[in-house]
Amino acid sequence: MRLTRKYDEDVASTKCGAEREYAVKELIEFVAKKLVGHPEDVQVRHIEAENLQTYELRVNPEDMGRIIGKSGRTAKALRTLVGSAAAKQNIDASLEIVE
Repeated sequence: MRLTRKYDEDVASTKCGAEREYAVKELIEFVAKKLVGHPEDVQVRHIEAENLQTYELRVNPEDMGRIIGKSGRTAKALRTLVGSAAAKQNIDASLEIVE
């Protein structure tokens, strides 16, 4: 339950960097596992650079079509979710879908 926007910002600013990055990683894993036919093969790797957090998503080769979606719509939606979640955590992040 949200109390106020100010409250959410205060909580986000008090979390340490590792907790914020873990929250984004968990979001990616959760959504990807719901989309694919082989959820046990979903792997998310976090790569940290100076100003950018990159997340690599790996899935079973049979599930690549489900993750990418028709004309890349699902992949674009996943990247939008990652960007929104990262912005809420005050980090800059991107998602790469790796074969």
